[in-house]
Amino acid sequence: MRNTFVVVIVAIFLCGSMQTTHGTKTDQAAVIDFTQKAVARALDYNQGNRESLMDAQDDFTSDGWREFMQWLEGYLDGNGAPTGSSLFTLTGDPVVKRQENGVTRLTIPGILKQESKNAGGGISKATYRVTIDVQVGGNPFKIQHLKTIICVGVATRSCP
Repeated sequence: MRNTFVVVIVAIFLCGSMQTTHGTKTDQAAVIDFTQKAVARALDYNQGNRESLMDAQDDFTSDGWREFMQWLEGYLDGNGAPTGSSLFTLTGDPVVKRQENGVTRLTIPGILKQESKNAGGGISKATYRVTIDVQVGGNPFKIQHLKTIICVGVATRSCP
């Protein structure tokens, strides 16, 4: 009888941990899915089209959006429209760096293409290998921090 009780307790414990692991993987997949889409919305915008930039605002916390807009300072016209176009393309799987207290920090490798047309009709283009450092949390998920890291030279851990 005592052995049966121990077996039942162990079985309950094991089933509980398997459900927790599965739930964590499901939650992690949801965070990754949201983050990939939200990063693309934030980094894909068109020159002169303020709405193409602003459509990403709802994906951010207010502090996260303020930080992101500070990064764009100097690249917006007087009406808040981008002075160039940007397109982000994912080049690999996102990497979860840390999950703690409902906040997930991950990096996303990709290519960032930027283009700017000047008043004289000239076009300036640049393509960068980048890693996006992003922190997501809350319910619903919101970006709390987004930083674009330009990768130069050989691949490293932070810039594959």
